[in-house]
Amino acid sequence: MKPQDIVAGKTSLWIFGYGSLVWKPDFKYRRSKVGYIQGYKRRFWHGDNFHRGNDDLPGRVVTLIEDDDASTWGVAFEVTGSQVEESLKYLNVRETVCGGYSTKMVDFFPEGQNEPPVQAMLYIATTDNPLYLGPASPEEIGVQIAVSRGKTGHNLEYLLRLAAFMRSKCPHVEDHHLYSIEAAALTVVSCLLAAQ
Repeated sequence: MKPQDIVAGKTSLWIFGYGSLVWKPDFKYRRSKVGYIQGYKRRFWHGDNFHRGNDDLPGRVVTLIEDDDASTWGVAFEVTGSQVEESLKYLNVRETVCGGYSTKMVDFFPEGQNEPPVQAMLYIATTDNPLYLGPASPEEIGVQIAVSRGKTGHNLEYLLRLAAFMRSKCPHVEDHHLYSIEAAALTVVSCLLAAQ
């Protein structure tokens, strides 16, 4: 589904971020809320040859994988009025420069709020594109992240900022996939520094 089909005629839209959007939305929004979506797990299974890697050494960024028993924590941003079109223009470039993203509407559950879930749009990297890398061990992913860099910066920064967000905003959530990759990447960095 295309973003313009989702938002046709809407003056308000919630956008769910689960990767770099949690710390760097780079678009104007009315308000934001920390919370979660159900039925998806976050995984470092998508390659990035632009923002956090290059053609020779692609980085790894997160995408969502369907899993009925899982939930993914992140931030939902409410955009209103002209912000709707402006944010989508920006995100369509930011998210699709890596290729192979689709958009979906999901229920977003705000943390600690006695209010019903809201419908939020999200971008998901699909498996049918050349940059989809699929599963690998935390050690393999950690090595790839530790040595990759793209136009936006080091892949390691992406990983560490996502882990820092989860620890500060969602300390009660144990994201084993994220934290095991963080540990593996930091071990690689320590070994590289010790070898210098």
